[in-house]
Amino acid sequence: MSAPPKKKPVLSTGKRKTAKARVAVTEGKGRVRINNIPIHLHQPIMAREMILEPILIAGDVASKVDVSIEVAGGGPLGQAEAARMGLAQGLVKYTKSKRLKSTFMEHDRTMLSGDARRKEPKKFGGPGARRRKQKSYR
Repeated sequence: MSAPPKKKPVLSTGKRKTAKARVAVTEGKGRVRINNIPIHLHQPIMAREMILEPILIAGDVASKVDVSIEVAGGGPLGQAEAARMGLAQGLVKYTKSKRLKSTFMEHDRTMLSGDARRKEPKKFGGPGARRRKQKSYR
């Protein structure tokens, strides 16, 4: 009697602002690692909670998979949103479940579809994208 065939690992990506996350979902015991560090050691706590959101929504599906996330660029919350997006997409690809996909969409659309907003470039004549030097005529 041989072991049942293992499911192929699924790769997905998530992007937010300048942060990019590569996610690998494989068959396993429910372990989640970010840049080879276990999720429960990830700081800040707000970012950790954000990343764990798709796992909490997926429920028992997530306890049967191991997730490895490689994230780079951007700040801590941009990285967290990129990892969250990649994780949600990876779980949907791995399970091929329409129900899970619709659950993610109902909860928060940005879990599966990206947020295209970017920082507006700075222009001349001021310190930022929109602000200008004030005029004084007196």
